[in-house]
Amino acid sequence: MALTIKEVEHVALLARLSLSDEEKALFSRQLSSILEYVDQLNELETDDVEPLTHILPVFNVFREDVVRPGSVREEILSNAPLLEENQYKVPKIM
Repeated sequence: MALTIKEVEHVALLARLSLSDEEKALFSRQLSSILEYVDQLNELETDDVEPLTHILPVFNVFREDVVRPGSVREEILSNAPLLEENQYKVPKIM
């Protein structure tokens, strides 16, 4: 399926591209060769091929959900540069 210059101009208009005459001829040839390759792919027999969502088998690796004690509040707050009333103190933004 060969693309005409007129069709390339239409695609360029949709893509908001300004093309020179040489570029239109070049893209016409290149896009035509791409469409010919796709036509070749369409000739392949794919009736017995199941569609894939991913090439490799994908599965989630879950760890067991175990309740653990959290960090000690004093230990966490010990890393803060400024504290006020047992909370982080940060500079005002406004």
